[in-house]
Amino acid sequence: MARQSRLPPFLLTRPAAQGDRFALALRERFGAGIEIIDSPLLAPAYLTPRLPERRFRALIFTSQTGVEAYRRIAADPALKDARQVWCVGARTAQAARDAGLEALSAPGDAAALVQAIAAARPPGPLLHLRGQEVRADLTSSLESAGIETYSAIVYAQMPQPLTVPGVTALQTEAALLVPLFSPRTAALFAAATRQIDLKARLWLASLSPAVAAATGDLPCAGHVIAARPEAEAMITALAGLIAAAASS
Repeated sequence: MARQSRLPPFLLTRPAAQGDRFALALRERFGAGIEIIDSPLLAPAYLTPRLPERRFRALIFTSQTGVEAYRRIAADPALKDARQVWCVGARTAQAARDAGLEALSAPGDAAALVQAIAAARPPGPLLHLRGQEVRADLTSSLESAGIETYSAIVYAQMPQPLTVPGVTALQTEAALLVPLFSPRTAALFAAATRQIDLKARLWLASLSPAVAAATGDLPCAGHVIAARPEAEAMITALAGLIAAAASS
């Protein structure tokens, strides 16, 4: 691997809270002196919807942002009895525990969570507190499995422009490491690069094949997909890109 002082900068496009956590993980792996450029392309807007008139037995979270949204509406009577929660991933589950909930998690993605819930067959009704845009319809899948499930949109991720440091990095003739964590962020990033004079040699790491596909025809020097849809696997993928960039 290249020496730390020669590592290309990392451009982070995740929402600020998740980006800050990933930046810490990057510094733990590659050293405190690495250059990290923050340019969140999405920012959460929290909503206060009218919840279905039910006393829910358990909740479903597919993101840490969903947990934060729950904190803001936790006093709603519909949520009074919902202490158990089902989560995608260990980080979301830990966020739920920090919110005082009893969390169960499934590794991987929403499909794995549906399988775990269907196998456990918890008593309903369940409520999925979700964002405005989702890739998988958990509610329909669980209803089809015979588990009474509802959903409520409690936040929206609003598009943000590239930051000035982000634009500067993209218009500099140098290598730039770009981890991409969602199809929507990948599509926004690809669209943003078409609006500027892109000169950077992009080394892309995508969390999944769906994320990679969303980059479209974005030109890059290299592109890898993480072995698993997890932050640790993403860091391993970035390590491979660093080695490739150093030898190019």
